[in-house]
Amino acid sequence: MSLSPAPLGDAAVGPGVALAIASGLALLGYVWVGLLRAAPGDAAGALSPPRRSVPPMALAWTAQFVALFIDISGFGLETRGARFGFAPALSMTTWLVLTVYLVESRFLPLHSVRRVLAWLAAAAVLLAWGFPGESRPLAASPWAPLHWVLGLVSYGLFGVAVLHAALMNRAENRLRHKQATPGASSGHMPLLQLERLTFNFVAAGVGVLSLAIVLGWWFTPAWKWDHKNLLAVLGWLVLTGLLVGRRIYGWRGRRATRWLYAGAALLLLSYAGSRFVLEVILQRGGGVV
Repeated sequence: MSLSPAPLGDAAVGPGVALAIASGLALLGYVWVGLLRAAPGDAAGALSPPRRSVPPMALAWTAQFVALFIDISGFGLETRGARFGFAPALSMTTWLVLTVYLVESRFLPLHSVRRVLAWLAAAAVLLAWGFPGESRPLAASPWAPLHWVLGLVSYGLFGVAVLHAALMNRAENRLRHKQATPGASSGHMPLLQLERLTFNFVAAGVGVLSLAIVLGWWFTPAWKWDHKNLLAVLGWLVLTGLLVGRRIYGWRGRRATRWLYAGAALLLLSYAGSRFVLEVILQRGGGVV
């Protein structure tokens, strides 16, 4: 998501302005939500977030989607293709996590993480602003776009799982210090419900990631065990091991969340980390998306 004057040709003046406006609105909306504090009239146990945060969050979420579409689709590029990199991948991941949050927050008391998510999304927009990635030609295989989409969706699903795991750890701490009881109407989700949601998202993420890895191996002419592929497979093994451990040994609590955090970190390093090294540290492009 770039606001920098990238050389996109004369036809990019319109898309460039639209990208700048969409990114600016997204950043403004997220910062607005991040700075909002609960008003005296906001009920602590209400399912929906404070009313003052709904319009700016909706504006920011919509604007971020528009900016991502303009940027990643390659609209305005002189040659057909797309533009992508580690920062747009992180921005898309935060957008997917926010999408799930906005749906869940209508039915579950999740508004306690609203400001944290807003600041994370604002940071992702800024990062994509500074590091827009690079132009990518049309893929050699018609399956390549599906592989990329599935990879991003798995990033989003595991991001949501990590969010629920963090809430689960916080709920456990509250119970340990006797600050709340299971099922109490204190504006927090019950621990068992958080645990169930966490593993549902992990299972969905493992399924989508499995398809992405199989498609990547299938359409890539010369599969090689580079850093990206090795870390992706290691992340898949860790997260699959988590599901197996829960099924057979009943893993839960901190042991389960440690496995989840480790697997999610490996996946984050597999694409975003490797592309960050290539684009920022080594100043090199090219390679497979």
